[in-house]
Amino acid sequence: MDRARVTRAGVALAPAARVMARCDELARISSAEGGIERVYLSPEHARVNRLVAEWMREAGMTTRQDAAGNLIGRAGPAAGEAPALVLGSHLDTVPDAGRYDGIAGVLMAIEVVRALRAEALPFALEVVAFWDEEGTRFGRALLGSSAAAGVWDSAWWELRDAAGTTLREAFLEFGLDPGRIGDAARAPGDLVGYLEAHIEQGPELDEGDEPLAVVSSIASARRFRLDIAGEARHAGGTPYDRRRDALLGAAEIALAVERVCRAEHHIVGTVGELQIHPGAINVVPGDAYLSLDLRGEFDGDRDRVWRVIQDEVAQVTARRGLTWSSREVHEASAMFCDPLLQGVVGEGIRSVSPFRSGEAPTLFSRAGHDGMAFATVTGVGMLFLRNPDGISHHPDEAVSAADVDLGIRALGAAVRARATA
Repeated sequence: MDRARVTRAGVALAPAARVMARCDELARISSAEGGIERVYLSPEHARVNRLVAEWMREAGMTTRQDAAGNLIGRAGPAAGEAPALVLGSHLDTVPDAGRYDGIAGVLMAIEVVRALRAEALPFALEVVAFWDEEGTRFGRALLGSSAAAGVWDSAWWELRDAAGTTLREAFLEFGLDPGRIGDAARAPGDLVGYLEAHIEQGPELDEGDEPLAVVSSIASARRFRLDIAGEARHAGGTPYDRRRDALLGAAEIALAVERVCRAEHHIVGTVGELQIHPGAINVVPGDAYLSLDLRGEFDGDRDRVWRVIQDEVAQVTARRGLTWSSREVHEASAMFCDPLLQGVVGEGIRSVSPFRSGEAPTLFSRAGHDGMAFATVTGVGMLFLRNPDGISHHPDEAVSAADVDLGIRALGAAVRARATA
């Protein structure tokens, strides 16, 4: 099918078709054979920034790369002459990714600027393409948006990727100066807000047969490394009552995480990594490591559930003759969207799509986004697009051109509503 000819109810969807085609084009820029993977400060990062900068300039923007490697396009008055309303998302991915998570939001923002660049607005429009929202390479998420928000932690320079390269070394190899990271920070007085369009990374819109939603908040998150220590012994010669099997303890802990979190409202816990040592077929596992990703709508509920999980871990390890320790590797408080920007996003959605209740659906995001960091410097508003089956971080991730069309028009209407608010 020729994407440029896609229509909905007889209306040409040229901007949406362009977004879909460009998502396909970016999907071909990957470090992985047969899949999509783009990580921070990689050759793919540089290639994507160059290509997307061309698209920004085509839409009437001037472009620059900031001191953290984020790509920024600007239309309207120059910096210093007027504040900016920032639109955008991220261009990095997880391993074996889909092609829309983050990427669609950046490309939709470019289309909004294309449509509105000739209008008289009381602010400039900027599109930001953040990098390392996912934290795939160095294990620390939101690096690009943290730099833009001026909350960079100098301890991060010693983070290492799987090859042992430090973040500082990666900056230098990419052509960035670690000593100038502070130049990426934005001043609150230079901004009037941040709006992001993003696919919903869950099934609620799809199940409700609604195309768009207002985001009320972004879930709080904590991530931990749990180390379980037992004793490695011969698989054939060690009876069960003598075993201190770290793998079985870790497996029981993973099941306990699921049981505890399923009993809670709006709390999700995930064990996404499990490693054992020595990892031999004829040896009882002596050590196990597992990750825990814990998210909740409210910080207090999330922390209370972590205490319950700790009690479960203590019981499992005591019963199996194991010892355990934990180390927190990430913490992000819940971020509540700015009421004014929630309002303009809702107004934008209502202007393009009718809803059974008369109001746009409002959802909280269980997934993290760059707005969590950027909210420390300006107000944040978000729009969700329907994601068939709710699958994300997977090659089957999807969004329709018709919904992208609605999202572009709703985001444009939200910008206009902000201009008169």
